[in-house]
Amino acid sequence: QVQPVESGGGLGQPGGSLRLSCAASGSIFSPYVMRWYRQAPGKQRELVAAISSGGKTNYADSVKGRYTISRDNAKNTVLLQMNFLKPEDTAVYYCSLQRGPGDEYWGQGTQVTVSS
Repeated sequence: QVQPVESGGGLGQPGGSLRLSCAASGSIFSPYVMRWYRQAPGKQRELVAAISSGGKTNYADSVKGRYTISRDNAKNTVLLQMNFLKPEDTAVYYCSLQRGPGDEYWGQGTQVTVSS
């Protein structure tokens, strides 16, 4: 089993920054993809950013230029640096680790609230 655990959520101000961290434990073998998703109240979960074992990244259009995903393979950790926060970034953020097709593990989520 694999267990990702998120941390770092909380309250951020519009225009400010927050950083999320996700540490995964368990049977983890490279290569694997790590992703951040978010789900706002009343909305579907959406992919925010992803990073491969080789460091290839992709982002949702809504966060490009504001968010940066990075990872430390030695520690099985992925970070999400969120800058220039907007109220519409408010959501529960989830980390996932995917070892292969149909083999994806999710964290419990961390709340991010952007408000003045």
